[in-house]
Amino acid sequence: MPELTQDEAEGIHQSLLRLGDELRAMLESSSEGARPVDLDEPIGRVSRMDAMQQQSMAKANRAGALLRLQQVDAALERMKRDEFGLCASCGEEVGAARLRVRPEAPLCLACQNHREKRR
Repeated sequence: MPELTQDEAEGIHQSLLRLGDELRAMLESSSEGARPVDLDEPIGRVSRMDAMQQQSMAKANRAGALLRLQQVDAALERMKRDEFGLCASCGEEVGAARLRVRPEAPLCLACQNHREKRR
């Protein structure tokens, strides 16, 4: 584990557990908004377009939350294996400052920047 004290590591563990719970709750509560728009529903064209746009945004938000939840679960698993804080790409330390801000981060800043530049 990177240069984290035992208290910091425990705090990050608790943060990951809370974040996982929050994301699961958000995914459950947003499932209704992501359901397909009923084209047979008697509403106006503008209202239907608005409903379709809201559905699209809800789906995108759910996809982002699902990805982050997967990262949280993976970080908790890395903690169990005592691999937490090591970059999944290069194996170097992710960095304590980065983990304090985004505890589920699987990559160090250099690898994250490299991945983003390739997009």
